[in-house]
Amino acid sequence: MSIGIWQIAIVVILVVLLFGRGKISSLMGDVAKGIKSFKKGMASDVTEDTEPKNISDENKDSNNQDPNNKE
Repeated sequence: MSIGIWQIAIVVILVVLLFGRGKISSLMGDVAKGIKSFKKGMASDVTEDTEPKNISDENKDSNNQDPNNKE
């Protein structure tokens, strides 16, 4: 049993009746803004991480800390 065009049409009509066109369009606009800001954030992260990190130095720092020392 697959979803047909009539079932999709009924669901779309019910959603429009319940929420209204204005609320749905503003919600889609917010989703689009979120996607754009996510892409912008991913692009800026790539440009900032051009210098390779030395992982061994980070592990030495974390291993030297006393786990019982609560400051």
